[in-house]
Amino acid sequence: MTANSRCSAAEPPGLETQRREIESLLRECELRAGDSWYVVERRWYEQWKEFVETGDQNSSSFPGQIDNTELFEDLDSYHLKERLVENEDFMLVPAEAWHKLLAWYGMADGQPPLERKVVDLPSTLKVEVYPVEIFLCLHSNMDNVITSQFSRADSIHSIQRAMCDAFSVPPGSECRLWMKSSDNSCERLRNVHMSVLDACLSSGMTVIMETRNADGTWPSSRPQIMRNSVEEQDSYRGQPGVCGLTNLGNTCFMNSALQCLSNTPPLTEYFLLSSYLEELNFTNPLGMKGEIAEAYADVIKQMWSGRHYSVVPRVFKTKVGHFASQFLGYQQHDSQELLSFLLDGLHEDLNRVKNKEYIELRDADGRPDQEVAEEAWRNHRRRNDSVIVDTFHGLFKSTLVCPECHKVSVTFDPFCYLSVPLPVSKERVMEVFFVSLDPYAKPAQHRVVVPKAGKVSELCSALSEMTGVPPTQMVVADVFNHRFYKIYNADESLSCILDRDDIFVYELSVPEEQQEEQVLLALYLRERSHYRDYGSGSSSYGTTLFGHPLLLSVPRSSCSREALYNLFLQRLARYVRPPDPSEELEEEEEEDDDEEELYKTQTNGVSDDEEQEDVEKAGPSQTEPSCSDASANSQSDDTAAAEPHPNLNHTQSSLDHDEETNNGSESQTEPLCSADSNAATDNGDDPCENSSGTGELGSEQPQQPRDTTEEEKEEDKQEEACSPSPPANEQPAKRKACRKRRKSLFTIQAVNSNGTTERGTGEGGSAVSFTSQPYVAIDWDPEMKKRFYNENEAEKYVKHASMEVPQQQTTVQLQECIELFTTVETLEEENPWYCPVCKKHQLATKKLDLWSLPEVLIIHLKRFSYTKFTREKLDSIVDFPLRDLDFSGCLLRKSLSNGEPPSRYDLIAVSNHYGGLRDGHYTSYACNKDNGQWYYFDDSKVTYAREDQIVTNAAYVLFYHRQDKIRKPTLPAPSTSPANDITSCKDDDTELGTASYVTMETD
Repeated sequence: MTANSRCSAAEPPGLETQRREIESLLRECELRAGDSWYVVERRWYEQWKEFVETGDQNSSSFPGQIDNTELFEDLDSYHLKERLVENEDFMLVPAEAWHKLLAWYGMADGQPPLERKVVDLPSTLKVEVYPVEIFLCLHSNMDNVITSQFSRADSIHSIQRAMCDAFSVPPGSECRLWMKSSDNSCERLRNVHMSVLDACLSSGMTVIMETRNADGTWPSSRPQIMRNSVEEQDSYRGQPGVCGLTNLGNTCFMNSALQCLSNTPPLTEYFLLSSYLEELNFTNPLGMKGEIAEAYADVIKQMWSGRHYSVVPRVFKTKVGHFASQFLGYQQHDSQELLSFLLDGLHEDLNRVKNKEYIELRDADGRPDQEVAEEAWRNHRRRNDSVIVDTFHGLFKSTLVCPECHKVSVTFDPFCYLSVPLPVSKERVMEVFFVSLDPYAKPAQHRVVVPKAGKVSELCSALSEMTGVPPTQMVVADVFNHRFYKIYNADESLSCILDRDDIFVYELSVPEEQQEEQVLLALYLRERSHYRDYGSGSSSYGTTLFGHPLLLSVPRSSCSREALYNLFLQRLARYVRPPDPSEELEEEEEEDDDEEELYKTQTNGVSDDEEQEDVEKAGPSQTEPSCSDASANSQSDDTAAAEPHPNLNHTQSSLDHDEETNNGSESQTEPLCSADSNAATDNGDDPCENSSGTGELGSEQPQQPRDTTEEEKEEDKQEEACSPSPPANEQPAKRKACRKRRKSLFTIQAVNSNGTTERGTGEGGSAVSFTSQPYVAIDWDPEMKKRFYNENEAEKYVKHASMEVPQQQTTVQLQECIELFTTVETLEEENPWYCPVCKKHQLATKKLDLWSLPEVLIIHLKRFSYTKFTREKLDSIVDFPLRDLDFSGCLLRKSLSNGEPPSRYDLIAVSNHYGGLRDGHYTSYACNKDNGQWYYFDDSKVTYAREDQIVTNAAYVLFYHRQDKIRKPTLPAPSTSPANDITSCKDDDTELGTASYVTMETD
């Protein structure tokens, strides 16, 4: 019956019945929030009471139609007068009583019924006589404002419906509302199920409605979209879903995860159909008030609008950082960790369970697996019910066995993804240079296989099998920038040696007399600068390290300068030419008295016989490919400079002596393949690479991933490499003397481990100090070095046959990883299990078995291996199928009942990681659900991909879709050849970053 209808033909009941029914309703009806009550003008109500009390149908007190005219300010707007008082100006009747009165008496023509809601105000329930009066307008036309009244108990959704009707918004349009306060500030009315009262809407405020654009953006916050030109902003039409994501700065991990989820059909269709709007959970304390779900929906709708080359996910990144502080800023992160957070956040934001009940978990206690599994899944769904659970959650069985009492605990736990381990090799391949005792033998590069958890002695043993040299006659050292970064003891762990360290193994001589003490002497080569350091006020010269250092075993009694001079000449004979007798080395030179004393025990040059003998030994220099001044250092200056390092303290810093560091200079112009530039370039090619059997030291060292320990090590090395070397001679200028003597090829100087000069000399006339590991340097005058030192020959090395054996790339089957996931393991000490029988924590054995699988199965390959001592990335190729991945052999439940889904899956997306532990780059492969074509997503750049490109050693997270749920593509595959065609661009120029919408950021 309409509001202004007259009474029906049916006669109303008797007056006494009317009075009894209405009074009964007024007496018994209580105020309940949300109920409707009606306003009736008091005089009419009093007249009706008088009429029914007379009992005379023909009484002159007949009230006639319900007439509220006295309550209105005017009969045009039907606005209530201000400050009307209940029981004086009007009466309130419940809805049931109102409908009876209306049916019996009808209502005055044109008057609206004055329906009012019961609102739950703080500490009281009250009929809201005066509702909230709100101004309504559209974002696209804010001049067209209408006024409407809403109860404080009305939902925001009712305001949205009223606005859609008032402004003729097309049905199906996605809308959102903003609340504009009197101070012109705007706030999103995010929860449409919230009441006007809870949303703090009051009279005089404005509600603005906007509808989503066709390209997925909102008019109020249209993000920066990457375009080729302004003209194309509305003309571009591409394949929906084939859209890049701009790298905001180290956000490739996020882009890779988003592209994989974007190409997960059930989840994407759920958002594209706006199904999420009805399921947003704004009250879940574990959720993000619906903000993560809305931000994700915005990204998906933009990517699948088909109107963008690339989208900037800045708002989404901000929301993620707001709710997960670990993703704040612009550091590199793990795509799987972001994926885990995002799936959990979407689940809680879209959880259909508004009030989670407490459920006590029960152990199996011998019950059948089927019964326990069904109970566990029911309990899980009672607290967790969302599109994420529907799509990604499966169930596995966990079996724990106590090692003492053999108590078996069986539970069934849900999972969102499988983190499967990769088989880890217990061995590693190391490349080292072996330096023989034979002075004329070039260093030989060997490739040896050693245990990962082995010791340095095992490296020596493995090398001994190739060289025939006993391990006890070997010493292992890390060479960096012409000096020893570390000399290893035999019992040190190999885990502290990184793959890209330049490891030299030196053969030591066997002492002739066993009882004589041997000294391990470290020898550096230094070149004096041409000019004195006049700025320091002394007569000293700066020095620069060059060449490769040596380790020698010397009897302690043979450490005089004269003995060492001859020994060094002998050991350097391959590339140091002794002076010819015809060459005049005698010269008159100024010397300090102290320097004159320094040479008193030293032979002035070498004898003619010795010279002739050395020349015969040396023979003609062989012509072999070489890099001048090459080093075994594989770390380039460019690489080091690109990574800022914090200051780290060194055990023995080259800056220990402040007054010395000002005297010397290490700077010099290096050739192209010098010690600091001879390193692996970005693409892995060595500028000095030599494919023949001989080459230059350090030219074959590849750059490998590194971890934190490695970073610290590289920082140490780089800091040392940049340290200036103090002068060779520190004695102040004294009385000069003129002498004529035979000049030495070089002078011997005691130094520290950095190659900087130490004060004073050794003990008892010795050239070295024995208080710690002795280091000495031979200092060359530039002219003498040029004449007698053959740099090309010094840098040559040979390759052992082991280097020619190609290294096999390790390949494992995905099935092996899954089997490894389900093998029995013993719990770690940090994570024991409390046995209810033993009443204490036990290191129980644990076994996981797959029970049921979800529609979309995410498999995380655990490439990053972390232990107490080592951290590494496993670069094994995991061979995973693109189609027909069959889990029937892995499922614990062998017999499927009717209606149970099959267990065959097809690949739909892959998240890739290139690089090492602390750096790298993420990309993704994904199959478009509409046309079935595979694409390669590299931030804002999208290219076609072939199926044979997808399986690589970079695959990190795999997405599989169960075959019974896969929908056939609705569009034909693109006809364009998928070789290298860039779908997000118009021409090849964009690969070089010339188009305005392509941003080639590198992490």
